[in-house]
Amino acid sequence: MIEPDLAAPRAADLALDLARDGACLCPGGALPILKDLQDVLAKWPDGRAGCRIAGDPELAEILSPSGPVGAIVARHRSRPGKPVRAVLFDKNDRADWSLGWHQDRTIALRSRAEAPGFGPWTVKQGIDHVEPPFAVIEAMMTLRIHLDPVDEDNAPLLVALGSHRLGRIAVDRIGAVVDEAPIHACLAEPGDVWLYRTPILHASHAARPGRRRRVLQVDYAAGDLPAGLEWLGI
Repeated sequence: MIEPDLAAPRAADLALDLARDGACLCPGGALPILKDLQDVLAKWPDGRAGCRIAGDPELAEILSPSGPVGAIVARHRSRPGKPVRAVLFDKNDRADWSLGWHQDRTIALRSRAEAPGFGPWTVKQGIDHVEPPFAVIEAMMTLRIHLDPVDEDNAPLLVALGSHRLGRIAVDRIGAVVDEAPIHACLAEPGDVWLYRTPILHASHAARPGRRRRVLQVDYAAGDLPAGLEWLGI
């Protein structure tokens, strides 16, 4: 895995554009629902590296297309989006990790079924995941809702600006793409929402000792899957 170079992010203090850069910040976008969100997430395992959340009607209501977070998605795409996967990332002294540069290429489904172009399959925390045709990934949007402050010492996500426009990037080309792209560190305050085009290349370091960084990552999809396949949902 290619290790991220965080020594000097090469694009600081930019007003990012989602279509052009593949990422943008919505300051305070989740503040209206932050307390409700914290209450709902409190019942899920605390301190785990990445907890995949499914079958939670309270969280589904908070993230619904008609709520404040869904409204953020609607403002940035021509078709309504629905939440199809949620993962709570909690970097802390008991569970910490670094993340090399990569693209997200899998989706979470209710059950396994064979369909042309879908594969290989994996199982993560008991949930079926599959790599779909890349057009499915390109049509998705990923939101990261921040529960804690994220400064340069608290493992901000790094994104390679513009990399979402390159399609499926071969693993052996990722390093070269990162070397050529402007890199942006996604700093945040509690209640901020970062939006990403799902194919964007991203990475992060481990958090500094004594720091905590909780982020709820939610994937939104524009439509249904082929017959026999169904999004996991929230």
